[in-house]
Amino acid sequence: MKRLIIISLFSVLMLTFIIIGGYSFQTSKEEAYTPLISNSTTYSIPSEIGVFERSEFALDYLNMPDDDKHKRSLNTYYKNRAFYGAPPSIPHEVEDDRNMGDKSCLKCHENGGFVKKYKAYTPVTPHPQFVNCRQCHVPQNTNSVFVATNWKNVSVPELNNAALEGSPPVIPHQLQLRENCLACHAGPAAPVEIKVSHPDRINCRQCHVPGNMGITVSDEFIRLNYETNE
Repeated sequence: MKRLIIISLFSVLMLTFIIIGGYSFQTSKEEAYTPLISNSTTYSIPSEIGVFERSEFALDYLNMPDDDKHKRSLNTYYKNRAFYGAPPSIPHEVEDDRNMGDKSCLKCHENGGFVKKYKAYTPVTPHPQFVNCRQCHVPQNTNSVFVATNWKNVSVPELNNAALEGSPPVIPHQLQLRENCLACHAGPAAPVEIKVSHPDRINCRQCHVPGNMGITVSDEFIRLNYETNE
């Protein structure tokens, strides 16, 4: 009798092992997949090192007098671009079209200044560390498109886009290659509509935050990555 009971238990255990082993084997053959997690998002913090690197000129910008005869406007600012967000074209003649990488452009555009020949103040580049200017900036060879097109230009951001009345306006554009806020928002070459009244307050990101242009990552991804690194 005992032998029969032992044989029965052994048979049950063997059957259980076969069933579990077969199920595990079939499960392992299923195609792998990655679950998509898209709930709340967290915005990354763009770099703002450029504005601090140029902070030594903040008081100079503050003390510069306004020149009513040579002011730039947002109209001319956007007109010099193929579309909103594009690098500005070169609106003047270039002596040597192959003259790249020798900081020739920085002679005028690193610190700005009035150019009598063009009767205008030179815009300051926000990224003087990139000397291969012609990689992104091209001369104006024509004022019209080469062929007919139905392209509609991207709408430009509205001014005074603060969340609340009296709040600092948000930053409506990407900060990549635009880390130096003073280049476009201070000095005599700045468009009057976006010229800041307090260039001496160099920590711009303390009050002005990016709009919805930041790179988003999942909160769940951050949590899982944190737990993995622990």
